[in-house]
Amino acid sequence: MLRDDRAMTRRTSFAERPLPLFQGAVPVAAGKLPSYIKDHRKRLRSRFMEGGADAVPDYEMLELLLFRSIPRQDVKPLARRLMDRFGDLGCIMAASPAQLLEIDGVGEAVMQDLKIVEATAHRIARARVLQRHVVSSWDAVLDYCHTTMAHRETEQFRILFLDRKNTVIADEEQAKGTVDHVPVYPREVVKRALALNASALILVHNHPSGDPTPSDSDIAMTAQINDACVALGLTLHDHLIIGKSAELSFRQAGYL
Repeated sequence: MLRDDRAMTRRTSFAERPLPLFQGAVPVAAGKLPSYIKDHRKRLRSRFMEGGADAVPDYEMLELLLFRSIPRQDVKPLARRLMDRFGDLGCIMAASPAQLLEIDGVGEAVMQDLKIVEATAHRIARARVLQRHVVSSWDAVLDYCHTTMAHRETEQFRILFLDRKNTVIADEEQAKGTVDHVPVYPREVVKRALALNASALILVHNHPSGDPTPSDSDIAMTAQINDACVALGLTLHDHLIIGKSAELSFRQAGYL
């Protein structure tokens, strides 16, 4: 009787033992996804295909990307870790390979796939700008600048070169800087414009702080470049400062 009671106690204790809360990705044995992960992936894909990007929040969009990189694992915890670390999809894509690899669960495959997605987004946005009339494609210009620069952690200075018809003929990065400064040399700017046979240009740089308000040095540098352009018969259409969620136009703000 005593042995039966002990056996019953052992069975009861085992049955009532709580399941642990999983903290990371759930490994899958024998190459087969558990039904709850498979069903989640199917539902998420269906929701995206039926409702488009607006039907899924950022972290679920990230899950959809991670499905391709990690086909046999629950990727929701990893998506959450990436969002918690970087804040949003743009910052995740803009993170350096070294920063991404610091995240538990991110290996070479995930890092490379995220950087490929970032590069693809940049090329698509750039294609909407090059060889287009800048006035009729101004929204595309702003989208491109935000896509490529808004989430960078250091300052970058780019120039869009235009021909006489105000068509964008080239887009070039001229300099990289620190978190709050990028070196720009007016002589090099106009020299490059002449080499490309450009008639006009648009300056673009980002503020990693997120605030697009121009600094005194931004204003002084723009004035120097404008003076050099006037002397050589070039037109400086604008200088855009790209912040996290907004931009400032020197032309609209009265600095040009």
